[in-house]
Amino acid sequence: MRIALCNEVIAALPFDRQCGFAAAVGYDGLEIAPFTLSDAPHLMPAAKRATLRRAAADAGIAITGLHYLMRAPAGLSITTTDASVRDKSIEVMRRLCELAHDLGAGVLIHGSPDQRRLDPGAEAEGRERAADAFAAVAPAAAAAGVVYCIEPLSRRQTNCINTVAEAAAIVTAVGSPALKTMIDCSSSAVTEVEPIPDLIRRWIPTGLIGHVHFNDPNRRGPGEGDLAFAPIVAALREVGWRDVIGVEPFVYEPDGPACAARAAGYVRALLEAIP
Repeated sequence: MRIALCNEVIAALPFDRQCGFAAAVGYDGLEIAPFTLSDAPHLMPAAKRATLRRAAADAGIAITGLHYLMRAPAGLSITTTDASVRDKSIEVMRRLCELAHDLGAGVLIHGSPDQRRLDPGAEAEGRERAADAFAAVAPAAAAAGVVYCIEPLSRRQTNCINTVAEAAAIVTAVGSPALKTMIDCSSSAVTEVEPIPDLIRRWIPTGLIGHVHFNDPNRRGPGEGDLAFAPIVAALREVGWRDVIGVEPFVYEPDGPACAARAAGYVRALLEAIP
């Protein structure tokens, strides 16, 4: 298993220093939030894409994925009744698949809770529009050679797609190997009925899971709260997970670099202790 840092944790640093810092404290990769790069990341010129990829390579680190996809450009939504906004949002999703390919990333994580909120009284229609958006992006993901993951988020973040089962139903209906779902530990701990190790044992063998995020329900990094990650790592070992673990805290104490370094040491120690 490889460990990647969600780069907004250290976004105050220039990108080349983000890469160097992440590598120095023990990460194998960076998982990039596109809004940290540009107000219109889907339109990033080829030269800048090459520069970012080269900076990561020079630091000896991979760009493993993209996440928090819909924060930039502003005003996106996959559930809105406004067809022009929805069409623009889907076009951004498609272009971000191309960006991921050009950066060498293999996975995109569609969280973005504000850009998929359901309007009161029209929840069913909004869910259908969200599912249609994911179906529309699957061919673009396949063409780019990447996997697009629907991220279930807690009900305190959004009212659209809160459980792995809900996301998996969309993935199964679409039927594309380029569309999957994922497990976010913070959201799963407060939303799912079963413990996360059992969730891992049930869903990863289905082939529908494309990514895992490590974070605590208190919104801090792994090891900074009450959630026990040793059983989670043991379950990942048991089911043969060989892919990336993304470290995604939202509360950075005392600051981003310290939080990132602490999480790297904690997760690396668990991986070494649980063969």
